[in-house]
Amino acid sequence: MTNAYLIYCRAGFEKEATAELQYFATQYDWQGYVKSKADSAFVLFCGQDLPTTGKQAPQWRDLVFARQLLFLKHSEPLKLNAEDRISPLIEACDGQFYQDVVFEGADTNDGKSLAGFFKSFAPAFTSVLKKRTLLRKKAEQRLHLFFLDSTTVYIGYSQMNNSSPWPMGVPRLRFPKDAPSRSTLKLEEAFHYYLDEQTQQEWLREGMTGVDLGAAPGGWTWQLVDRSLQVTAIDNGPMDKALIQSGQVEHLKVDGFKYRPERPVTWLVCDMIESPARVAQTIASWIADGDAQKAIFNLKLPMKKRFEELLHCQDLMDGILSAKNVNYRLAFKQLYHDREEVTGYLYRC
Repeated sequence: MTNAYLIYCRAGFEKEATAELQYFATQYDWQGYVKSKADSAFVLFCGQDLPTTGKQAPQWRDLVFARQLLFLKHSEPLKLNAEDRISPLIEACDGQFYQDVVFEGADTNDGKSLAGFFKSFAPAFTSVLKKRTLLRKKAEQRLHLFFLDSTTVYIGYSQMNNSSPWPMGVPRLRFPKDAPSRSTLKLEEAFHYYLDEQTQQEWLREGMTGVDLGAAPGGWTWQLVDRSLQVTAIDNGPMDKALIQSGQVEHLKVDGFKYRPERPVTWLVCDMIESPARVAQTIASWIADGDAQKAIFNLKLPMKKRFEELLHCQDLMDGILSAKNVNYRLAFKQLYHDREEVTGYLYRC
């Protein structure tokens, strides 16, 4: 049977999402082909009897450029009659139980224009699902209706334990009015993505220390200060005055690639606009040498061969850490608030 994987991505990164799916297809022997369109903000991998569970199935957290991962029973969208959209959609559910249902469009201008349609259609369709008792709190899947327009829809589902918990894979964050730059949202999203609530409470609290490489004006430093950490901000540029006056920040105007702390710190964070390979090697060396326990950092990918550059940076980091016999975990994700970059998380186990 022809089925498909459907992933949402950042508009303009369909090429990278495609390359990544093809990379995993080779790794896991998926038989199929990719369908994508430039600036559509989604990509399909279509094939015969593609696995949806088990070791050969794709994992959302392993897909760097995927905001969300859906499984489609049919690789083609369903065309609906505007007079009755609900009946064919209920029939397509085929009696399957879902924990909830989300109504989504691509993260494009066309996709966003569907907001008004969703506002009227979603309550009506959800009501029918409830009456048919197709929504169950203990169900392991979430139903996704991914509309290309108001009468064209992909019907898919995500596994609750193998998907983003946020609609469209986009966390709703509010810009803190006291933060000195919007880049602060990158680190906040990274904390939400990589750390569960318990881990945040354990590792982001008073008594912990951090270093922010390339800190000015202090967007990432603000996130650490807001969580009561003591921070050393490394940058030749000026820092936000309120951060310095907090008493939690020491600002050093030194080279971020040469600086090392006198004693190990809990966190190393970095959002420098520098060569991704150089940043990757710097972060890996800090962790390998024991100068930091955990690191969150951004790699600014080049316009061409982004996926290839990411694999290169990962290889560089693996080599540095393995040479020191460090037990570690390394992961990457292009987060919603990222642009031409991906966010990495590295920590010693």
